[in-house]
Amino acid sequence: MVPGGPTGARTWYWLRQEHGSVVRVVEAERPQSGQAGDALVSAEPSACLAILTADCASIALGSPEGVYAAVHAGWRGLAAGVVEAAASVMRALGATAVVGALGPCIHAECYAFSEPELRSVADRYGDQVRGLTSHGHPALDLPASVAAALAGADITAAPGVDGCTACVGRYFSHRARRDTGRQALVVWRDGP
Repeated sequence: MVPGGPTGARTWYWLRQEHGSVVRVVEAERPQSGQAGDALVSAEPSACLAILTADCASIALGSPEGVYAAVHAGWRGLAAGVVEAAASVMRALGATAVVGALGPCIHAECYAFSEPELRSVADRYGDQVRGLTSHGHPALDLPASVAAALAGADITAAPGVDGCTACVGRYFSHRARRDTGRQALVVWRDGP
């Protein structure tokens, strides 16, 4: 637990991420920490939602109604619709206008990709997700993929962190350096 605003202590929740589209809802009576999934959604004022990444995209989502989410989106999760699934659960909990911001993730210049896997993401979001590595090989443009997923789920994109985990040394990258550490994206509701 960590100190929180006027409501007192906050409880942290996290998932055992599986690169899919499972969304877990954090409710006051049902802690979900450590369960399998790739997105956490809550409207609880006392919860902190955490997602860990080393190259995959972390996405913070929020709404004026106080419904919020933390999403882990690798290529498999994007192809499976994890962003859209999280937005759908948020709307079921009362969110109307959803806003999303991207955390640091690997960029196309460092993300060589095989054609079958690249096609699975492009089939869902279009050819704008295709890129090239700095050596001219086919690549997945993960930020463009997230932008397409946000647009497809009617989520307004907000400024996030535009840093490549492989290129920028202050971020962990499993793909570039086999780092075992992870970035944490933490999302909470400010106020009651």
